[in-house]
Amino acid sequence: MQNIAKWRCQLTEYDIEYVSHTSVKGQAIADHLAEFPIEDSTPINPDFPDEGILQVDNEEKKLEWKMYFDGAVNSTGSGIGAVLISPDERYYPVVAKIDFPCTNNVAEYEACILGLQVAIDFKVKELEVFGDSMFTIFQTLGQWKTEDAKLVPYHEYLERLTENFEDISFTYTPHMKNQFADALATLASMRGMDVIGPINPKVPNGHMFILVAIDYFTKWIEAITLASVTAKVVA
Repeated sequence: MQNIAKWRCQLTEYDIEYVSHTSVKGQAIADHLAEFPIEDSTPINPDFPDEGILQVDNEEKKLEWKMYFDGAVNSTGSGIGAVLISPDERYYPVVAKIDFPCTNNVAEYEACILGLQVAIDFKVKELEVFGDSMFTIFQTLGQWKTEDAKLVPYHEYLERLTENFEDISFTYTPHMKNQFADALATLASMRGMDVIGPINPKVPNGHMFILVAIDYFTKWIEAITLASVTAKVVA
């Protein structure tokens, strides 16, 4: 644009009229053929053998699971929550209460690990993971170093869990887009959810654990017996 402006200034001494011209594809082709005539008389073949490539945009979207996770640490306790979303948009939430003092970063790691364990139980192979903890996400991506001695075991265990997936990605998402997992974690931090067991001897049906949960608002108590306490069963 600088050169055009310079040339225009230099050409002002001449009687030149500038007229805008709309480019016409057909006219450009005709002008080119007129300037460089083709002597070959071979007829043009209207069939394009590679026209199927135009269907690239219509390829089916990869059917991947998604997972959102979050941890909450407050005066009432610590809780973690994760939600798995299947390719057909079904939601599988899971929450847990942390019964030991922990930092926000530890809670975030615990939440991510909980979600990955559920995904493994569901035999998910392709997973997109989203979290609003820059610390956890960027450490998992290897962009930040894990120097805190308390977090090194978490980081190493999380990496081992990722080996169970054929394709897994981690993406930082703003807090406003992670409200569901955040709500789960907050509720978990306010809820007596406990596992009792193993019970010895086992009850007649083979169950050896008791899962007890107390509703925060109504104080209603629910208890069920379980043969095993996996993330999938608890969810």
